[in-house]
Amino acid sequence: RSGMTTTCHLYRDGKVTEEMFDVTRISDALKEDGTLVWLDLEDPTEGEIERLRGEFDLHPLEIEDTLHRDQRAKVEVYEDHFFLVLHALSDVGGEDLADSEIHIFVGAGYLVTIRFAPSYDLAVVRRRWEKQADLAGEGGGALLYALLDEVVDGYFDVVERLEDGSEDIESSVFSDRPVTDLQEDIFRLKKKVLQFRRRVMPLREVIDLLGEEVGVVTDRLRPYYRDVADHVLRVLEFTDNVRELLTTALEAYLSQVSNRLNQVMKQVTSWAAIILVPTLIAGIYGMNFIRPFPDFDNPAGFWIAIAMMVVSGGILYRVFRGRGWI
Repeated sequence: RSGMTTTCHLYRDGKVTEEMFDVTRISDALKEDGTLVWLDLEDPTEGEIERLRGEFDLHPLEIEDTLHRDQRAKVEVYEDHFFLVLHALSDVGGEDLADSEIHIFVGAGYLVTIRFAPSYDLAVVRRRWEKQADLAGEGGGALLYALLDEVVDGYFDVVERLEDGSEDIESSVFSDRPVTDLQEDIFRLKKKVLQFRRRVMPLREVIDLLGEEVGVVTDRLRPYYRDVADHVLRVLEFTDNVRELLTTALEAYLSQVSNRLNQVMKQVTSWAAIILVPTLIAGIYGMNFIRPFPDFDNPAGFWIAIAMMVVSGGILYRVFRGRGWI
């Protein structure tokens, strides 16, 4: 299939000895002491995923899970290996985060990564493996730690982008000039925060469970896994802070909208009252009465009516102005 790539590396004593290792020799290599196999599949076919079962002696349920996308972060513990689902997230703009789903099989002597589009770049992770040859000697758990650590470090970049967006919204909320579509911007950013939290939240339990298991995660690796778990906790705390800030910004924005509406209603009502009194006077003087009003026949009656209108309007204007309604 177009776009599909397969990479297989063989490690001996923590160092790469074969970079284009034959996939059909994996089961034989796993029987040797001191060997470590990393197999990476990018957008594999269903047939390739099925072949993993024979090479690594995987459970049929693992293969079935791998054939299904859009799963939450999780870990399934088997007798001699783990199956993980991991999400590498990035904010590249737009309404949603870029979500790179990774399915991982990890045992004492191997690590299998299955990446789905948009594929997560493993170049940085591989360089870490090469620099930490002594740690790579701890087996598949060491390779998994480097991958987890890089993915979680990427979460901090996403949180930073979310925090910047929330600060921009906060500035817009308290700006002197109303910003159009601000409410939509708040809901759009809150959607990203919820999407991010939904993907990251289960990872905390996953890493805690990994650190408690023996075999794949050795005693030497446990402090490293605890460090990753601490980073996940910090990411979640930062995310909750952003969510609370957005909630507060939305409440402040709605309050400001309500205040502006009240101000507009006060102004409209005030001007309506100012216009109403002169209109009332003009209406009364314009009626046909059997007995005319005082000064009705007086040539100055017109100007008296005008004066009454001006005086009443001026009094109402000063009253409303004093109360800050105009």
